[in-house]
Amino acid sequence: MKLTPRDADAFFRKPDPKAAGVLIYGEDTMRVAMKRQELVANLTGPGADEEMRITRLNGAELRRDPAALLDAVKATGFFPGARAVVVEEAGDGVTDALKAALDDWQEGDATIVATGGSLAAKSALRKLFEGSKRAFAAALYNNALTRSEIEAELKRAGISEVGRDAMGALEGLGRDLTPGDFRMTLEKIALYKLDDSAPLSVAEVELNAPASFEADMDDVFHILAEGRTGEIAPVMQRLSGQGVAPVTLLIMGTRHFRMLYTLASAPGGPAQGIGRLRPPVYGPRRDRILRQAQGWRLDRLESALELLMDADLTLRSAGQKAPAFALVERAFVRLAHLARR
Repeated sequence: MKLTPRDADAFFRKPDPKAAGVLIYGEDTMRVAMKRQELVANLTGPGADEEMRITRLNGAELRRDPAALLDAVKATGFFPGARAVVVEEAGDGVTDALKAALDDWQEGDATIVATGGSLAAKSALRKLFEGSKRAFAAALYNNALTRSEIEAELKRAGISEVGRDAMGALEGLGRDLTPGDFRMTLEKIALYKLDDSAPLSVAEVELNAPASFEADMDDVFHILAEGRTGEIAPVMQRLSGQGVAPVTLLIMGTRHFRMLYTLASAPGGPAQGIGRLRPPVYGPRRDRILRQAQGWRLDRLESALELLMDADLTLRSAGQKAPAFALVERAFVRLAHLARR
């Protein structure tokens, strides 16, 4: 039986003990591993590893010894409680072994939890689980973490008090980070907040978030919008050292100033327009962007966008021979001077 993403999340949180097996597959191995861990933990309950109620098999081992799966499913444990047999790196080569175990499965046997990579629609393994009435198949896509997934990760990390703006910042991280990186970031935040009962703030999220090129690029655009010409060269040197492409800076810069133009031209002014931004911005970044939009006139923002467009066209022209980073830096200096007029 095929599970939709919404049904799969509910199933992982509260699995059906009468299910013979579950196939979890997807391109992101960390995402698959996290969901497998969640499912097995909720299926078998606490202490399952210590009580040897979880058996782990590998797809390669199973191809050499197909009978090992059925033996593990039927085995009787020393301790009471639900049991699970985890088959990692499952592919079409173990379909026959899994089919035999599912066909012979009876209530009280161990639940089969198989995980695999990206499986095509014609995959025999995928068809086996999707066509079964006693087993389930769940595909995991590389989508941003949902609000419910973020809340589940917060609970897992032991973070209970989260401010509204901080939750917005976490949702932004959930869009930018892989599930594994997001989980490690929450673990870092949990250590930072140890013995601190105050609600999590945006500043604390930003302090513990992994550094990225995007953060440095945000810095340079704030510098431009605030007219701080003396700080342009050091930031540009850092971005150049990180390998950021000049054309990327122009694209991101155009996006930033187009956002300021949208706010400055919004009915009711920037203060009302910022609430309609998608994706939304929160905390100190919101306040900073609002101040920038309020400090620029519409005609100056139009000039800034024209300047960025001209620099982009020059950079992409066939006859361009000047150093690309120097060309972008010169355009940025001119742009910052617009803010100071």
